[in-house]
Amino acid sequence: MRRLVLAAVLMLGIGTAVTPAVAASHDKADAAAGWLARQLVDGERFEADFGGQKFPDQGLTIDAIFAFAAARSSDTNAEKAITWLARPEITTGYVGSGTEAYAGAHAKLLLAAKVRHKNGNAFGGADLEAGLRGLLAPSGRFSDRSDFGDFSNVFTQSLALLALDRTPGGAPASARTFLAGTQCPDGGFPLNFGQTPCASDVDSTALVVQALRATGDSVNAAEGTTWLASKQNADGGFSVGANASNANSTGLAAQALAGHRPAAATKARQFLRSLTVGCPGAVADRGAIAYDATGFDQTTAPRATAQAVLGLTGVKLANLDGGGNLAAPTLAC
Repeated sequence: MRRLVLAAVLMLGIGTAVTPAVAASHDKADAAAGWLARQLVDGERFEADFGGQKFPDQGLTIDAIFAFAAARSSDTNAEKAITWLARPEITTGYVGSGTEAYAGAHAKLLLAAKVRHKNGNAFGGADLEAGLRGLLAPSGRFSDRSDFGDFSNVFTQSLALLALDRTPGGAPASARTFLAGTQCPDGGFPLNFGQTPCASDVDSTALVVQALRATGDSVNAAEGTTWLASKQNADGGFSVGANASNANSTGLAAQALAGHRPAAATKARQFLRSLTVGCPGAVADRGAIAYDATGFDQTTAPRATAQAVLGLTGVKLANLDGGGNLAAPTLAC
C-alpha cells in the first residue's frame, strides 16, 4: 500500500485531542487530494469570489468530494463538506426553491449524497431524487424549471443518469435513450443539445460514456470512447478545441478511458503527473495539479486538481464510494 493511514485521534482527558502529524505520500493522487482538502474554507467548502464578495461554491465543493472518494483519502474533509452541503440554505441555494429548480444541481448533489452514503430523499430539507425525477420531460430530457431559462445540457443528463442509477428506482430508460440520441456522426457527444452542426466535445464525451456504460448502453459508449481516444494530443493530454492540453479535460478523459483504452489512459496519467507541483515548489503548493503546462495558478488549481485526481485514479463516477483514510496527505519529499 502506497497510501499511509493517519493514526486515529487520541483522546486525553475530557475534550482534549492530540492529532498526529499529517501523513506524507509519494502517490500523486493522494497528495493532490490532500492539497485540495487544505484549500477548503474552514475545512468544509469552496467559495467563489465576485468583485471581492464571497459566495458558496457548491459545485466545486462537490468536485472535491468526488476527488476525495476517488483517492480514498481526506475523508474527514469529505464528511465536513457533505455536512456543509446539507445545510438547508446551502442545498436550496444550489438546487433552487419555489419556482426555481435546476436539474444539473439536483443530479450532482444527489450523486454526492450517494457517494457519501447520505439519504438523497431527505437532504438539506429537500428530496433530491423526487426533485430530479420531477424535471424529466416526456422526451427523456432533464430540464431546468426557471424564470431565467433552461441551462440543462449533456453534463446535466449524464449526472442525472449516474445519480439515479444508484437509487432503487434506477435511471429512466427514456433518459438514457435521449442521451444516446445526442451523439454526433463522428461518435463523440456535444455539450449542448440541438447543436447544428453537431460538435463533439472532449469533456462531454468523457462524462457521457461513463453514464451510458453505467446504465447499460455499451455500444454507444464504445463509439464515444473510440472518438475520445482519437483526440489525445501528442503530450498525452486532452484539450478544448485547438488549445493546449489541460488537466481538467485530461482528468475526465483519463477516467473514461481507464479499463477500456489502457495505453491512452496511461499516457494521460503521465501528462497529469507532469503538472504536479513537486518538491521544488512552494511548500503550500506541493501536491497541487496545475491547469496546464504554464505552471501553478491558485485561481485554477482547485478545479484542475479535483478533476485530475479522477484521471489519476481511474475510478469511474459510477464507482465512487466515500470513505478511506481520514488524513489529507502531503507530498512526500
